[in-house]
Amino acid sequence: MTGFTGRIVDRPIEESLPAFRDVFGGLAKRAAGKGVRIAFENCPMGGTWQRGDWNIAINPDAWKLMFDAVPDANLGLQWEPCHQMCQLIDPIPQLRRWAPRIFNVHGKDATIAWDVVRESGAFGQKEFVWHRTPGFGDTNWNDVVTILMQAGYQGSIDIEGYHDPVHRGDLELAGQVRGLEYLKECRGGDVEETL
Repeated sequence: MTGFTGRIVDRPIEESLPAFRDVFGGLAKRAAGKGVRIAFENCPMGGTWQRGDWNIAINPDAWKLMFDAVPDANLGLQWEPCHQMCQLIDPIPQLRRWAPRIFNVHGKDATIAWDVVRESGAFGQKEFVWHRTPGFGDTNWNDVVTILMQAGYQGSIDIEGYHDPVHRGDLELAGQVRGLEYLKECRGGDVEETL
């Protein structure tokens, strides 16, 4: 089961942790008894460490606090590199550390315009990052797939469409098909199971 953690509106993340512990401590145990895992998407939903209204699970510092508060092994992440890249966080080091807690992966990438960041910063007038379909952004999905496989990940990578500024409208399906082909290549090609 996946979703957002929720949080106390417009308060720092730390202030939401007691409520998180109360709600998800019991839910994690009930879910574990039924063989269910709970994963939190890593999307900030417009929030920051200091303010927000949807989600605590916005970055690795928050994940540490969450999993220290509720250490149950069936509590994890629905992870995608795009949400971290939009915060100028390199997704690869965090993936190496948190791969055992990743239960589902969204196939959504990002392109960062580093020239804009260097000239105007992340909060200037110009856009500095765009959500992309895998294969069109900056993420090295070969590394992502390798790290996940080394950690024993057996879940899917679900392409999250309708975000790419180029492959949209009439190009949406073509972009998603290319994203699927690209992710298959990163996995090692079109692997057929044989008996």
